[in-house]
Amino acid sequence: MNTAERVQSERGWALEPHDADVRVCGWGPTPEAAFEQAAVALTRVVTDAPLAARERVDVHCQAPDRELLLVDWLNAVIYEMAVGGLLFSDYSVRLRGDRLEASLWGEPVDRARHAPACEPKGATYTALSVGRDRQGRWTAGCVVDV
Repeated sequence: MNTAERVQSERGWALEPHDADVRVCGWGPTPEAAFEQAAVALTRVVTDAPLAARERVDVHCQAPDRELLLVDWLNAVIYEMAVGGLLFSDYSVRLRGDRLEASLWGEPVDRARHAPACEPKGATYTALSVGRDRQGRWTAGCVVDV
């Protein structure tokens, strides 16, 4: 992925260059959909190769507000990528107050097939936002250190 240019999907996510890092952004009709799409964008930082939903991982996070919950969520995805050696194709997020429960589906990294561009180090509080945009869609985004 070339992080020098903005990359956007019609499905609900975008990658925006930010200094030496990248801002991931997701949007959708609900906060859950926006969080899911932000995670899809995070995966696209690593690879644009097709991914299969072969393995499931469950994640739980808790934070005092949605913005901090987004950072915790993306960092949980980054952790599962690093520790599990997985790349995820599908996400299902459930928000309940200050709690997030999610299922991630993906497959083990195959360096030859996935050709990973980089390894995300962590979601940050830079350019952090969760809320509705002018079109009424929920958006969720922040800068990820790569």
